[in-house]
Amino acid sequence: MNITPNETHNPNLKSWVESANDPNSEFPIQNLPLCVFAATHGEGTEQHTHAHQGVAIGDQILDVGMLGESGYLEREGSSELLDALEQGYWFGFAESPRLMGELRTILQRFLSEEGGGQGIRRLRDKALRPQSETHLLPPLPIINYTDFYASVHHATTVGAMFRPEQPLLPNYKHVPIGYHGRASSIILSGSKITRPSGQQSPAEGQSEPTFGPCKMLDYELEVGAYIARGNQLGEPVPIGLAHEHLFGLCLVNDWSARDVQKWEYQPLGPFLAKNFATSISPYIVTMDALAPFRRAAMERPAGDPKPLAYLFDDEDQKNGGFEITLEVYLLTSQMAEKKMAPHRLSRGSFRDMYWTFGQMLTHHTSNGCNLLSGDLIASGTVSGKEADSRGCLLELTWDGMGEGGKPKPRKPIQLPSGETRTFLADGDTVIFKGFCEREGYRKIGFGECWGRIFAAGGA
Repeated sequence: MNITPNETHNPNLKSWVESANDPNSEFPIQNLPLCVFAATHGEGTEQHTHAHQGVAIGDQILDVGMLGESGYLEREGSSELLDALEQGYWFGFAESPRLMGELRTILQRFLSEEGGGQGIRRLRDKALRPQSETHLLPPLPIINYTDFYASVHHATTVGAMFRPEQPLLPNYKHVPIGYHGRASSIILSGSKITRPSGQQSPAEGQSEPTFGPCKMLDYELEVGAYIARGNQLGEPVPIGLAHEHLFGLCLVNDWSARDVQKWEYQPLGPFLAKNFATSISPYIVTMDALAPFRRAAMERPAGDPKPLAYLFDDEDQKNGGFEITLEVYLLTSQMAEKKMAPHRLSRGSFRDMYWTFGQMLTHHTSNGCNLLSGDLIASGTVSGKEADSRGCLLELTWDGMGEGGKPKPRKPIQLPSGETRTFLADGDTVIFKGFCEREGYRKIGFGECWGRIFAAGGA
């Protein structure tokens, strides 16, 4: 895999797919994020559906599976590409970064505006399908999922709500904190989010907890990393090799039931408050595509401890971060009825993360835990120093501590429709967007990660 820019990132490259050349397109020819979609073969009673690999280009999906079936990939590359495709989804390429780089070069050549004779032009017409008419599937079936807590700004703000005298616990700056999440409830962007029910703390003056629909439903803006090749049980991944085990990134919404979380999280941490739904964007933006947007890890403030030796690597410190701008938008039912645009709640940056994905991965395996190809690790809520860069409503509506050491009432979000929110209401749609930009390179995006809230019980 390439972690430095090369010819595939040339900003002057253009595609015969005109929509990809639009400066506002998330998916120019320099990106080519991976996806999987349902493709139908045959006619009448002989029809059957297969999962085909694809890449997004402009407002279209290029059917990579069809290019394999046509013989194009083998002519242009090697039989290894076909073997990797036949493994299904993107597993064959996750386990072989070299093949991913080879495929990227071939697909760019196929999509470039210069390319191909008459036969290639006929294949072009067959291999494209509009994104709007394509049923996307998860790009990799996720077997294991781990959620981290890598933003020091998020950890500090949330910690101050419960421990104003010591927002950060002593371990935070020494160890990437994480917990094992629930892979079975990871869902694709656009899937229905049913308001969860759960046990909540006793009301004031009461001694018994209650059970019912969550009243404090929240989102968490995160970035996820897909694992490329895994490691053997008992064999940790050294920090210097961690980048070889990262396949690509996506957007993640770690939906959170805050009132359930408040009651249950001690002493063992997140459980039912988190495992009812986790939304992911449908594309994998590969490490190859992200090469121009690598950056140094967050510079730690003076006085902060240096990571222990197993978590420190000069190259990871130099290039282990990513320049990703992240935004959250809210569209209420009332706003949708009035045909109003979604309202931006926050804008933050992934450069503010205290721990790199390399450090998270290495720590995850440091006790010998075996990660598997296609596993997902998430960053935790991405929040910055500024109030409008906070990545969840729990933080955005927090107004600090008042007299007597008691928290002030939450400060509601004011919406252009005249509505207010402290937490999410039924009918609300939450939309995440992410993009990378750097002078001298084409801007690339991640595609949206969105979900709409429905009442408990599906009403």
